[in-house]
Amino acid sequence: MKLLLVEDDPTLRTQLRTGLEESGYVVDEAGDGRQAQFLGDTGHYAAVVLDLGLPLLDGLSVLKRWREAGRAMPVLILTARDNWSEKVAGIDAGADDYLTKPFHMEELLARLRSLIRRAAGQASPVLRCGELALDTRSGKVTLGGHAVTLTSHEFKLLDYLMHRPGAVVSRTELTEHLYAQDFDRDSNTIEVFVGRLRKKLPPGLIETVRGLGYRLAVP
Repeated sequence: MKLLLVEDDPTLRTQLRTGLEESGYVVDEAGDGRQAQFLGDTGHYAAVVLDLGLPLLDGLSVLKRWREAGRAMPVLILTARDNWSEKVAGIDAGADDYLTKPFHMEELLARLRSLIRRAAGQASPVLRCGELALDTRSGKVTLGGHAVTLTSHEFKLLDYLMHRPGAVVSRTELTEHLYAQDFDRDSNTIEVFVGRLRKKLPPGLIETVRGLGYRLAVP
């Protein structure tokens, strides 16, 4: 899953990026409102962590412009001010949740998992497809109750597909969510990861939709 992290404090931004990447997310980052708006307008993100106090363009303005442009990705706003009116303004502008600084990284991660699940229409933290189960909290994958060992890229690919069961996902979309923006990406590697993943899962679970991409078959 790829996230957009928008925070003007470089120390906090580095800490947050490290925590998010250690939890398996791919992270693009922005340090001001203008850069954030550009990335949000041009990229595809599972969720956005958005600080409100930004230089050049404040976070509320960025959020309002995204929503006016039809950008529907879940947004978790961060605010250093424990001010109820600011939280209300953020929700009214289109935010899906908020977190007041200082906060624990575990709470941020839990809220992000919840937002991503809700956006995909998933209620449980454990995603299931037949006997295949993926626990979004622990990062563990089981098949018929037995652990399945995956590499980080295999897990990210399966995680993305399991958030969208039955939907056709293009190679380009998978590439976007497996690699950060500044990474030298090659969509051909997706075929390699899909091939490796298929060897560890039941036959036919990941279907190839010719000319379009891949689909996780729903039993």
